[in-house]
Formats: sequence, C-alpha cells, structure tokens
Amino acid sequence: DGASVAATQRAFVRDELVACRAQLSEAGVPSVEETDKHIEELIKAAKQAAAGTAAAVVFMGGMADSATAYPIFAQQNYKKPREANGKIACANCHLQGKGIDVRIPHEVLPDTIFKASIEIPAKYEKREQPIADGSKAKMNVGAVAIMPEGFKLAPKDRLPKQLKKEMKGLAWAPYSKELPNVVVAGPVPGNLYEKMTLPILAPDPAQNEDIHFDKQVLYVGGNRGRGQVYPEGNQSNNNQFFASAAGTITAIDGLKVSIQGADGNTVAQELLPGATIVVKVGDTVKKDEPITTNPNVGGFGQGEYEFVLQDMNRVYAYCAVSVSIFFAQLAFVLKKKQFEKVQLAEGF
Repeated sequence: DGASVAATQRAFVRDELVACRAQLSEAGVPSVEETDKHIEELIKAAKQAAAGTAAAVVFMGGMADSATAYPIFAQQNYKKPREANGKIACANCHLQGKGIDVRIPHEVLPDTIFKASIEIPAKYEKREQPIADGSKAKMNVGAVAIMPEGFKLAPKDRLPKQLKKEMKGLAWAPYSKELPNVVVAGPVPGNLYEKMTLPILAPDPAQNEDIHFDKQVLYVGGNRGRGQVYPEGNQSNNNQFFASAAGTITAIDGLKVSIQGADGNTVAQELLPGATIVVKVGDTVKKDEPITTNPNVGGFGQGEYEFVLQDMNRVYAYCAVSVSIFFAQLAFVLKKKQFEKVQLAEGF
C-alpha cells in the first residue's frame, strides 16, 4: 500500500544519510544519536516554517521513524562480514539473540536461479522500540547473506515473474565490490518484509574451473530492531540500565538518577532518552541492579545452510546404476522361481 511504500522510501533516504556519516566518521562528525537529534530538530523547524509544503516532505524523508537496523554500519566497519570464529559482524552491535528461519533447495543445477527464503519472525504490528529521541516506533529488519564463491545475486532480467512477485520490491545490494557473493538488504519495514526472498544465480563449473560440483554452504544473518551498541562503541538508548553504585535513591530528575552510597557520596547516573525508570526516591538498590525496564524487543540471529551444486551427469549415472541393479535383482528372482519349478517337476 502507499503508506508502506512511503515508509520504505523514508528509511532509504535516512540510510543514505547514515552512509555519508559513516564515511566521514574519522573527520569528527557527530555520533549517530546526535545526528538523529539534529535531524529531528530540523524536521520540527521545517514543519513550522513550511507545513504542508514539499520542504517538510523532504525533511521528513530524513527522519528515523522506525527502530532501524543498519547493514551499512557493518559494511563501513568490517571488510569481511563473517569473522574467523563464524560470528557475523551484526552480532557485535545487536547483542540479543533471536532466531531466523531459512529455507533453500537441497540441490541446485549450474547456471540456474534458485531462491533462499529468509524469515525473521517477530510481532511487528504490536511491538515497538525506542528511537534516538526516546519515542516509540515500529521495528525494521535487515539481512546479510554470504554465498559460496562464484554464486551471486541473480540479475533482474533473468528473474521469473513469480519470483519478482515474492520479492515484493525488496532490493538486495552487494556488501562490497570485493565481495560480490555477499549481499545485504534493509533496513526495511518488518511488517512488510518479515519474510525475505533472495534470488541466487548458481555458477557453471564448465565456465569456471575454480567452481566444483560439491556441497556448498550459505551463511545468513537476520536482524530485527535497533542495536545496543553503535560502531563507535557508545551505548544506544535501546538498553536496560543498571545502578552504577549501591545505595539509596535520593533524587530522580528526568533522566538523572542520584544514588547515595553508604559512605555518603552521591553518584549521579544519566540515562538515555526513552528509559522507563522502575525505582523511586527512597528505594535501596544494589550495584548493577536494574533501574529501568528493558525496551529491546528485537535481536539478531544467524545460521549456516548446506546444499549441493549438482551435476546432471551424476544424476543420470545414478539412475542408470539404479535401473541396472533393479533389473539384475529381478532377473535373479525370476531365475530362482524358474529353478524351483524345475525341481518340483522332477520330484525334488
């Protein structure tokens, strides 16, 4: 529908802003949270100055109106998305684990297109997460797929109509120029793309001697919602906060919680926007005891999925051997029956 397309476009525009920010991170550009706040301030100003005009629409395009997941962060900070221990880079910022479901064919043929169905389940219509300013928004989803060497994203001109329909306009992009076999998607609205379809073109060993008919492995990572840590290492507001010291709560001023220890010293702990405080003045807390709720309802999951790049000559050979064995066994049975009849006729 139109609202869903508009939401997707807004998320895409903000992706471009984040990509620019990531490229200039070493030049002293403000953090992502600060960028979000600046964008929101600009949006308010644009609305007041040109409400209902095209300018307001342009500024709205930069707003993070969903709790987003950014594959661009992994692309900018990790040359390879999968570490030597098997962990996909997204897990460094998205600390909560939640499973994904991936379905692929057991066998594929050379130079053919097949699909990987990636499901990132969550209650997207009901659950929301905080964005940078602390307000709530729907969750977005993102995914990364690491295909075997030689496999790549299927070209658009070869996609069957049914497969295009299943993709629902989802755009996959290469992770980098050096890794054409790695693709990413998102952030996109979770309520529209809970199930993602990835079209894959299998290579032909006859045209590439480095490709062999053998077992292959597809690595997939899928995420819903925002992370808990930004690439710079600073904490996001999509976290549960814990008491930084043991003592008594002496004051709560907005997002500032004061804790007086047994030695009389007071520690002022600053929380981030959107935090829901669950303690009150006079409460006694232990160090590292939760003082807010946990707003994170998202999470990241990954898995590896095996399939076979099959040679049809092997299939034909298997069929020929199977048929030969069948007829050989049939001949033995018939011969045995014939021998038994001869014995009966001769009185044995």
